[in-house]
Amino acid sequence: MSQLPHCETLLLEKQGPTLHVTINRPDARNAMSLQMVAELSTVFAQIDADAEIRAVVIRGAGGHFCAGGDIKDMAGARGQKADEGEADPFYRLNRAFGQMIQQVNESSKVVIALTEGAVMGGGFGLACVSDVTIAGPTAQFGMPETSLGVIPAQIAPFVVERIGLTQARRLALLGLRIGADEACTLGIVHQVATSEEQVNELLGLALERVRHCAPNATAETKALLHRVGHESMSGLLDSAAEKFASAIRGDEGAEGTMAFMQKRPPKWAGDAE
Repeated sequence: MSQLPHCETLLLEKQGPTLHVTINRPDARNAMSLQMVAELSTVFAQIDADAEIRAVVIRGAGGHFCAGGDIKDMAGARGQKADEGEADPFYRLNRAFGQMIQQVNESSKVVIALTEGAVMGGGFGLACVSDVTIAGPTAQFGMPETSLGVIPAQIAPFVVERIGLTQARRLALLGLRIGADEACTLGIVHQVATSEEQVNELLGLALERVRHCAPNATAETKALLHRVGHESMSGLLDSAAEKFASAIRGDEGAEGTMAFMQKRPPKWAGDAE
């Protein structure tokens, strides 16, 4: 990555092959503004074709991950009137977030979320589209939208994909808030840490595993996983076999096979040093 984009709501730091993204609106418990949505979208668009970046770590500043949508933006949208032929301002606000979260979900990079404090609404959605989600001891997860008289319009499909319809119904229809342990039981998060130190230890272990997995193979595998359930199985397996043949005949397949036979780490494991 030649130049990190300038952001006002995010702190960006590149450490080797990892881009650390810190949501930085602590006074608002990192509530997700339209500007933040736009900046996250810009970041993920820029890094998608960047071979240097292999993982993205998302966390929040000030003890919270993300408390959901920004009430000020919603109030502003309420005061706007849609011109003839234009979409409702609330539609544009909501849909912009959905486009961003889909972008994160489908990113070719390994996305790791470190959650603590409030993980609500849009923040809950981000946790559900991350490839690895780690919760600290203070993390509280929830879909409070129905208790506020609105609906979890853009995150609900991703929550269903994450934990299944039965559990998503309970969380969404009752507007529940749950702790880290229950979130782990449901599959919202993968690991629960008992301290900030352990959060960083678990992150280090995850990034070490990313380092040992071939970048292109990882991206292709993630794309394949996303296709499951959306295509016929026979067609999907035909396509997957073509991808496998290309992979094994490609540079990574040759290097991985040779490294295994020679009992040495593959070259991509050293690239991240």
